[in-house]
Amino acid sequence: MLVSFLVVFIQDMKTREVYWFLFPVMAICCAILHYGEVGKVVFSTNVIINSMFMGILLLVVYIYSKFKLKTALKNTFGMGDILLFLGLAFSFSSISFVVLFVFALVFSLVLHLFLKKKSSYDTVPLAGYMSLFFMIAYATHWLGGIPHIYSI
Repeated sequence: MLVSFLVVFIQDMKTREVYWFLFPVMAICCAILHYGEVGKVVFSTNVIINSMFMGILLLVVYIYSKFKLKTALKNTFGMGDILLFLGLAFSFSSISFVVLFVFALVFSLVLHLFLKKKSSYDTVPLAGYMSLFFMIAYATHWLGGIPHIYSI
């Protein structure tokens, strides 16, 4: 899983294109870890809630793109970003997921503000930055820094 996150980060930073198969691999690995920690019923509930959160978020981005920016969603938000969002819905309990997701977005913004002068692209590698954040979050959990990531 960490390798998938790392490859997404590297590819998104270099070319703004990521192999599509990395996202299902990431989702499956996240799901296996999450399911193993909480069991079938809690896992299913968390995935449903997380997916609804992602659906609402993507709907808001779609509406904002269409009506405020007056452009198609594909011009403002990459397919890799959408696939990452959907894949991450399998990762954590709902409260932890929302908190980590928001912090991942803030992390992405701050990192982009620091690195945008060094980039030759105008776009934000959101999937890459968020992959780096979640790679760090999982590593921190495994090292004992975030002990209750699946139960909150």
